[in-house]
Amino acid sequence: MGWRKAAIAGIGASRQGKLPGETALSLATEAFRDALADADLQKDEVDGLLTMPGTSSPEGAKHYLALGERLGINPSFTGSMAMGGATAGALVQLAAMAVSTGMANVVACVFGDAARTAGSKFDSAAGGSDSWGIWGMFGNAANSAIGARRHMALYGTTSEQLGWVAVNGRRNARLNPAAVMREPMTLADHQASRLIVDPLRLFDCCLITDGGVALIVTSPERALSGPHRPAVIWGMGQGHTAENLGREDWWYLPHQTDCVSRAYRMAGVSPKDIDVAQLYDNFTIAVLFWLEHAGFCKIGESGPFVEGGLRIGLQGELPLNTAGGNLSESYMQGWLHIAEGVRQIRGEAGERQIPDAELCLVTGRGMTLNTASTLVLGR
Repeated sequence: MGWRKAAIAGIGASRQGKLPGETALSLATEAFRDALADADLQKDEVDGLLTMPGTSSPEGAKHYLALGERLGINPSFTGSMAMGGATAGALVQLAAMAVSTGMANVVACVFGDAARTAGSKFDSAAGGSDSWGIWGMFGNAANSAIGARRHMALYGTTSEQLGWVAVNGRRNARLNPAAVMREPMTLADHQASRLIVDPLRLFDCCLITDGGVALIVTSPERALSGPHRPAVIWGMGQGHTAENLGREDWWYLPHQTDCVSRAYRMAGVSPKDIDVAQLYDNFTIAVLFWLEHAGFCKIGESGPFVEGGLRIGLQGELPLNTAGGNLSESYMQGWLHIAEGVRQIRGEAGERQIPDAELCLVTGRGMTLNTASTLVLGR
């Protein structure tokens, strides 16, 4: 029956898109208020605050202090973390451990960013401590492009197969009133979009958006008293590597396999038990890797798995990124993936609801692809 010592009782999201006049703090505050209302909690019941600074946040390590002041709370358990797209999952895990050990009763995990309005392009030199810019490696897409090209060379993966991931995300986003990109997209549209870093095209790349997301973590017992079915945390996992190009298999990110495996073991489940998945999709190739890392298909077979979009569609054997993901819903660095996972477990996803969804896998990755987090959410 899994770990089940904490649950997500509330989810909140601000408006998403291009929001001139808003700041990372104002959007985080909007999301926090929404999450409190969703959980039917009062602000003074929150005794834990965990935050992720946005790309437009100037506070750095003091972000939790700035947001705590803005929210008007003085938590007994707090801090900020920056692990890129793995942060949301990692903070929920930290909140869950705080709740299970009695260090806090109700923990708010909060993120806000005004990346689009601030003009973020994610185009700095790639790499870790040593800049890869001298080799022409600029932008986050460059890191994933290496893996995509290698996967293509070894396994025959095609750009069209990557395109089906983007088309699936857009198809689901069209059923999501809060999604930023709801215009129809065909495979031909994907193939006609311009190259960003070969072989990744524009529609292989995530959005850049303003917005905020908040998640309220508490005990399953307390969550049961709320207005919604709790999304109970069955399993959690992380995976990291401190190596980059010096590791021969770095392009394949094998630590992500470890990350998911740890969550499966804690949850006591296997890939065949998962009803719906929210797989981190900063780039389409990321989804193909996650499908293999999470055991939904064998190594090298993720391209054929997604081809045609039927197996990953809402009526398919493994519905993926049901709200649109980073590619079409909004780029909230994985925070909205968790929120959608909660909706699916609650049975509140509307037209995109997967019938009788009992277990949802949520993944995240970041920091030059060196770090990953996984949650298994269930009833």
